[in-house]
Amino acid sequence: MDLKHIRNFSIIAHIDHGKSTLADRMLEITHTIETRKMRDQVLDSMDLERERGITIKMQPVRMEYSYLGAKLPSGSLAPQTYVLNLIDTPGHIDFSYEVSRALKAVEGSILLIDSTQGVQAQTLTTLALARLPHLGWGEESLPVIIPVLSKIDSPLSRVEEVKEEVVKLLNCAPEEILLVSGRTGEGVENLLQKVIKRVPEPRETHHGENILRALVFDFKYSNHRGVIVFVRVLDGKVKKGDTLLFAVSKEKFSALEVGTFSPEETPKEALGSGEIGYIVTGIKKPGIASVGDTITMFKNPLPAFPGYMQPLPVVWASVFPEDADDFAELKLALGKLKLSDSAFSYEEEASGSLGKGFRCGFLGMLHLEIITERLKREFNLELVITTPSITYEVLLTNGKKEKIYSPYFFPDDRNIETVFEPWVTLKIITPINYVGSIMQLLFDHEGEIGETDNFGDLPGRPAGNRAIVSVKMPLRELMRNFFDELKSVSSGYGSISYEIGEMRKANVTRLDLLVADEVVPAFSRVVSKKRAEEEAEDAVEKLAGLLPRQMFTMKIQGKALGRIIASRSLSGMKKDVTQHMYGGDITRKMKLREKQKKGKKKMKERGKVNIPQDVFLKMMRTSEK
Repeated sequence: MDLKHIRNFSIIAHIDHGKSTLADRMLEITHTIETRKMRDQVLDSMDLERERGITIKMQPVRMEYSYLGAKLPSGSLAPQTYVLNLIDTPGHIDFSYEVSRALKAVEGSILLIDSTQGVQAQTLTTLALARLPHLGWGEESLPVIIPVLSKIDSPLSRVEEVKEEVVKLLNCAPEEILLVSGRTGEGVENLLQKVIKRVPEPRETHHGENILRALVFDFKYSNHRGVIVFVRVLDGKVKKGDTLLFAVSKEKFSALEVGTFSPEETPKEALGSGEIGYIVTGIKKPGIASVGDTITMFKNPLPAFPGYMQPLPVVWASVFPEDADDFAELKLALGKLKLSDSAFSYEEEASGSLGKGFRCGFLGMLHLEIITERLKREFNLELVITTPSITYEVLLTNGKKEKIYSPYFFPDDRNIETVFEPWVTLKIITPINYVGSIMQLLFDHEGEIGETDNFGDLPGRPAGNRAIVSVKMPLRELMRNFFDELKSVSSGYGSISYEIGEMRKANVTRLDLLVADEVVPAFSRVVSKKRAEEEAEDAVEKLAGLLPRQMFTMKIQGKALGRIIASRSLSGMKKDVTQHMYGGDITRKMKLREKQKKGKKKMKERGKVNIPQDVFLKMMRTSEK
């Protein structure tokens, strides 16, 4: 394929701004998918994505589009076919790493903005990623950004207002902003033509025969075919049977199959320079393929392409099999998930009461929920999941410094000299009339409020009706239901983006939950000392509402600061042991009831409480009651 007829681009946006719907219309217009096979969110292949209405995994697709774009010597226009390689990306802040990987493989991006909502906080984050030089050609080759307003058919659409916001954000002319409706298809064909005109064609940096340099931007695992890598070919070409090399891991392999996405995997004879596709490696060992690696010819290797930003776990949780015999199965399941989600990390750990399990690192709370849900669905595992935590640095009274990833291992207060915790820098965009409520919310979450500016101000025009608030806050507080509370106080209009900042001193303690006088390690958490009693009351109340009743009366208690600070009793189930008796001496019934009473007492002393898996999951979700 001639390079000048290839365009590689992605769609980036805040969550729920219509990326997947726009991609559906593009696939229809380019006849990539037959009409009878068309469905909503066609590029969202996972059941979880379709259920939640969000994109979790990036998805590449190759489209072929013909239009009158080539000038003949006579001056008339002739039809020309272009290959459009689209990578649909997630919008949720937890999956920013997915977006950064997709952007490395393309020359341009469609910045999609909902005309009913305007520029959101995550729009700013994805825009910052999109403006970075992606393919190593320096500042002179910054990727092209095409601003597009979606949902223009909605009666709530504010096209002119949002246009002004975009003009200020991108410093572009209003006529450069395109208008589309993913639902009706209005403006989508014009957008495809603008992609061809504005996004530059790919270019090679190395030339010659028998050369190859392909950038790995994603991969997945197949039980039958091993690791399948998703690549952007930078130089040369690759065909079935070629002997190849991973430049970083130095692993040699043979290409069992090469092909493109339409959107399912479609075998091809070869992948050439500028194209996006896949290579079946046949490798079944973990740790060989990695995102950001470069695939090159074994006999004539080219230098590796500069790597990607590395994902840094933000949230930690320990995962244990409910049945200790399932440990090996859990280990295998995590290994397979790692092959489809390189941002997820895990390592083995052991707990005295929970047995052997894994400490897992996630990019955020949604990422954690998705992974644990996939473990349950795809591998049919019953799990115990500890309360999510962050990384604390603890200076002990004996002078030692430790990193604590799990609340259960957080030291007792008497052994702690100083605790340090990570803070985050937030940007919140909200309508101005909600600023007062948000300020109170920030105060409750220990936020330090910085600058507050009107967002969307333009010279010579009235002040914008939205504000952008800069805040610094402990990451611990961001995880404490902040997203849901922000949506609540701003009636759903507030949006947020954040970056991890510096470590600061923290005034925190460990909160343990006891069920029937036994500490349940999975429910331990690290909380602010000044909120310890409130947190304990809430946690005990919630657990009391979730736990099924037992045959005996049991206590649920919260312990922190060296004492019990919250307690609830859950009454046992009652059974009338005399119901089968009719008439007779009352002493017979009294004897049976006394025997039952002694049995209940013995159960209370020796009884174990089996906690169902869904209770662990519901306790993990702070917003769920």
